[in-house]
Amino acid sequence: GPGLFLRSIRSTLIPFVTIPVSLIGAFIFLYALGFTINILTLLGIVLAIGLVVDDAIVVLENIYRHIEDGMSPRKAALVGSKEISFAVIAMTVTLAAVFTPLAFIPGNTGKLFSEFALTVAAAVLVSGFVALTLTPMMCSKLLKHHAKHSAIYNFTERFFVAMNNGYRRVLGKLVRRGVVGRLIFLGVMFGIAGFGIFTLLSMLKSELSPQEDRSWFMTYTLAPEGSTFAYTNQYALAIEKILKDVPEINTSFVVVAPGLEKPNPVNIAMSFNMVQPWSQRTKKTSQISGELFPKFMALPGVLTFPINPPSLGQSFRNLPVRYVFQAPTYEKLAEYNDKLIAKARDPQSGLMNPDSDLKLNKPQLKVWVDRDKAASMGVEVDEIGRTVETMMGGRQVTRFQRDGKQHDVIVQLEDAERAQPNDLTSIFVRTKDKQLVQLSNLVRVDEGVAASSLNHYNRLRSATIEANLAPGATLGQGLDYLDKAATEIMGDAKLTAYDGISREFKESSGALVLTFALALVFIYLVLAAQFESFTSPLIIMLTVPLALAGALFFLFWSNSKIPVTIGVLMGADIPAPVVASVGGTLNVYSQIGLVMLIGLITKHGILIVEFANQLREKGKDKAEAVIEAATLRLRPILMTTAAMVLGALPLVTASGAGAESRSPIGVVIVGGLLVGTLLTLFVIPVAYTLLSGKLRHVDEDEASSAVPIREPALAGVGHGRIEPSLAAPAEGRVSMRREEM
Repeated sequence: GPGLFLRSIRSTLIPFVTIPVSLIGAFIFLYALGFTINILTLLGIVLAIGLVVDDAIVVLENIYRHIEDGMSPRKAALVGSKEISFAVIAMTVTLAAVFTPLAFIPGNTGKLFSEFALTVAAAVLVSGFVALTLTPMMCSKLLKHHAKHSAIYNFTERFFVAMNNGYRRVLGKLVRRGVVGRLIFLGVMFGIAGFGIFTLLSMLKSELSPQEDRSWFMTYTLAPEGSTFAYTNQYALAIEKILKDVPEINTSFVVVAPGLEKPNPVNIAMSFNMVQPWSQRTKKTSQISGELFPKFMALPGVLTFPINPPSLGQSFRNLPVRYVFQAPTYEKLAEYNDKLIAKARDPQSGLMNPDSDLKLNKPQLKVWVDRDKAASMGVEVDEIGRTVETMMGGRQVTRFQRDGKQHDVIVQLEDAERAQPNDLTSIFVRTKDKQLVQLSNLVRVDEGVAASSLNHYNRLRSATIEANLAPGATLGQGLDYLDKAATEIMGDAKLTAYDGISREFKESSGALVLTFALALVFIYLVLAAQFESFTSPLIIMLTVPLALAGALFFLFWSNSKIPVTIGVLMGADIPAPVVASVGGTLNVYSQIGLVMLIGLITKHGILIVEFANQLREKGKDKAEAVIEAATLRLRPILMTTAAMVLGALPLVTASGAGAESRSPIGVVIVGGLLVGTLLTLFVIPVAYTLLSGKLRHVDEDEASSAVPIREPALAGVGHGRIEPSLAAPAEGRVSMRREEM
């Protein structure tokens, strides 16, 4: 940024030094807070690299401008840092304040992202301090005035002069239009932004977090209710053979009755499959599992499907969709359950393999004991129960040792002799006089079905539908579909809730919306306190909807081709597989990027409004002051935008493990800054002429005691604060002004 716009290698070194200083300072805060080096704190550090240089660039550009005007480097460092200090403090505090609500998001998501938010905030605060201390000192030592410049400088200077003059002309035509013309311009801009935000939010898919490639996946097998261990095991062996034919899988571990539920059902099997490292394969785990799905569906007799583990550390036992519905009776619950499952199996639902925990088809044998006949024949009821338990279920009666190993002795009928319901009545029991009596004389066996479990949620009878997501579908789509289906089926009696990952998704979405609103309130209050005005912060925050529209557009437009294309153009070595992240969803990462964007884009408005207020302090009218301020601040605004965009580009072009989570933040920041900055340069000056209040000057006697500020160095007075002039008398006389509402 500085090297391109200032065309000086020395100037590039100054903000470059702020990067390690600010990051090391941030690590001191992380140590004090007890944080660790992890994915989220490192993500914050990567983002901070593009942010910590902003304040230093603004101070550097202002000092450099004074030196080019003929001022000595030492005096330019004093004057330039003094006149920009208020803007730097306002920008630093504003950006740090926007992260404050992120640190208080409830739930597991909040615990994760509080470290990310505080890491970035700490780095930004340290960078603001460095920009007002180390940067001016380095400028006074490294920068020099050049009476003559090189041919390259003179050639590029013509471009920058033409850019400034063209911007001034266009801005002058907009600002000096009538009130109606300016209102129409603002109405069109914010109308387009508002329409774009509303439309894109309705079109963007939503999810808790992008599906990351974690180099492993699972399969889940469900056999019919009442299946034996042997039945499930034979299908587990068939699944193991299918997995062995996948070249990307290094190891597989298949287990029947994994014990994840109580009681441990034997009609469940799972496999855990480790795939090759990212650099050694050309497919993502989601592609591998997607190709296996039709092979599993071809297995008759069981339901098998692959599961990719969740990205934020949630339990792998739960599928992403867990939709709970409740009813006053189990009969009504079963009716709702059948209809909802039928709806969920619609291909348009975006759900795969929906299943319910309300299972009323578990085979059951009811054994009715004729107590009178048993008593007349001298058979105890507990003897009947013990005999059935031993012969059918098995009983450990003793242990024995052989060759140093201990073996259990279990009494049980052979499998072939206990396969049919009639086998239950063919066994014998002993009477008190040691006679054998066939059990069919004493009991009656009825075949039927029953519920495998009767579940409750919030103390009400409930059932839970679990499902995987179809390729390309998101969690938000699946839950919205089930909500609409439940409304159609249950009507006014609808009583639903979410569980597991689905509940965390809904809670985090609501918390982030509140966080977004709190971030706007925090920034407004911080700016209002600093500017001592209610209108100046409002003007500055008009940049937010413009940037949000750009960010959402880039988020919607982003796809796997964009990061790879940018990476190739930048000369990056994109390793195999040539697959980058798809950032086009609203998730916790992209939403946090939107919150961060609020603090980033308001920096431009602060620079323009603060310098316009300083010029009006000298007696210029609104139009002249804001045109001069915007033109004067054009170069630092473009420099800081370039620094932030280039700092976020590595996130956009990221490939490999974890890229799915990093990319959304980069896409949001790059898109929001590019569009927001372009529109800010025209919208803020026009809004300033319409909304800013009058400046109330101090008395003439006091004003005459302050040394006049020469053009174009606007040293001296910051808006809404008291500052001694550089050449103030010994008694410390000051000049000040406030903005009237």
